[in-house]
Amino acid sequence: MLFMVKMDVNIPAEFDAEKATQLKFVEKNRFQELQRSGKWRHIWRVVGQYANVSIFDVESNAELHDLLVTLPLYPFMTVTVAPLCRHPSSIYEDDR
Repeated sequence: MLFMVKMDVNIPAEFDAEKATQLKFVEKNRFQELQRSGKWRHIWRVVGQYANVSIFDVESNAELHDLLVTLPLYPFMTVTVAPLCRHPSSIYEDDR
């Protein structure tokens, strides 16, 4: 199942800067692990925002939820999820 996920990150200004830097480092490692597994297929930065739009390829709603909550920055995120399906006019066969 494909899902479009928008993640808006809002780390409070009073949050310890060193801890924030460490969380971002761990977040990047977790993201790359999920990307290598094929679960996190695409990620795009939203210009001018601390946000991204991503495409996940997972087995279920529950699996997506379970992956998202493992992200170190998850407590600071507002997450919007939309299920996707292949558009009949797409020329790409891997759009499932």
